[in-house]
Amino acid sequence: MDINLDSIKTQALEYIDILIKWASSPKFYAQIAAIIVAVILALFIAKQLKKRVDAFRNIPQEGPRLKLRQLLYATRDLVFPIVAILLLAIAVSTTKTSVGQSWLVVIAQGLAVILFLHTVITRFIKTPFINALFLWIGIPLATLYVFGWLDDVTQALDGMALQLGNIHLSAFALLRIAIFGTILFWLGGMSRTAGTQAIRSKETLDSGTKEIFAKLFEMGLFFILFMVLLQIAGISLTTLAVFGGALGVGLGFGLQQIAANFISGMIILLDRSVTVGDYIELEDGRTGTITQMNMRSSSLDTYDGKSIVVPNEQFITTAFTNWTHKDTLQRYTVEFSVSYNTDIPKVPELILAAIRQHPQVLEEPEKPDCEIIGFGESGVDFHVEYWMDGIDDGQNRVDSDLMLIIWNTLKENNIEIPFPQREVRILNDSGVTIKKPVRTATAAKKPTPKK
Repeated sequence: MDINLDSIKTQALEYIDILIKWASSPKFYAQIAAIIVAVILALFIAKQLKKRVDAFRNIPQEGPRLKLRQLLYATRDLVFPIVAILLLAIAVSTTKTSVGQSWLVVIAQGLAVILFLHTVITRFIKTPFINALFLWIGIPLATLYVFGWLDDVTQALDGMALQLGNIHLSAFALLRIAIFGTILFWLGGMSRTAGTQAIRSKETLDSGTKEIFAKLFEMGLFFILFMVLLQIAGISLTTLAVFGGALGVGLGFGLQQIAANFISGMIILLDRSVTVGDYIELEDGRTGTITQMNMRSSSLDTYDGKSIVVPNEQFITTAFTNWTHKDTLQRYTVEFSVSYNTDIPKVPELILAAIRQHPQVLEEPEKPDCEIIGFGESGVDFHVEYWMDGIDDGQNRVDSDLMLIIWNTLKENNIEIPFPQREVRILNDSGVTIKKPVRTATAAKKPTPKK
């Protein structure tokens, strides 16, 4: 494409000549003077109002109607732009009547309106998303509208279009989708949070039913938002037939795992085999409490601060242990040993009386039990079976408390905890024997299945 430098130079000189004529015109100076007078008067009036009006003068700290007085004090920053807009409106009428032109004063008034909007946004809108939305989208739109450029810009953006079959996509449509899509999905996120919290706060529903209704509400909400966004973009549903077919093929091949996890999540919610709050032991031995169930996966929080993300399909295709599916009562076992020279019949009575003092050891569904489980090489082996409400892990460790109780009880009653003893004899030529005892001792806790 050839560039005609002479034509560009001629056009530039014409614009310069117009600017020189404007700058040297008495009408131009009259509008400048009107703007300066209006701005100075606005500054003076705003200053006097802030000084003389009680609501603007001092920051309210206490007293009746404190919030209302704080709101009035916050509007003190709006005094100057409001007064400037009013005085510039008078200046527009005055200059148009006196000199026959007011375009420069109109521009100044538009700038005052933009200043007013910017002050309102930065002073009163505290939500970061809404604040950024108005600053970066609202003010540019207001600027185009005030100066009368909005229709021209809209037509220019609408002229830059891409035709895909029956779908007409213009730059204006894409910009509209981006703006309204951001707003709609932000509102959708807030509505989802509020709606799911309201559903989960219903005490009349069990946890599984709450999760079902919460997920159905979430899916329905985003489906409605998607349909509204299509209408805003001007895309007819009939034009999505080809796209729907392609999406179906994609689900059949590349997206089958996502679809499987999504369907598995719905099955889990419906059959209630897993709910939020359940303590789960996976097939690989990892354990945690389910804190969140999403469309694709579930989150297990462990007692050591980790979060395990488990695909929903794993709860359908693999075996796992749900420790708290029916109830939270669990039975555990603590093992210990006493020496053979102990009065064995007295041991169960002493131990049971001691461990029953622990507040988390229950008498129901079964009372604590202390039994002989075998005769070891160094002593008699016992175990204590007890029931508790909850999982014996993390902050809820009961077995450590019980082992300490057993230790103190045996020590107070002079009962010895045995340990293996071995003698190593080394005979030298003089017949002297050197003996070296070897001692070990262990104690452990083992969970046992419910009876």
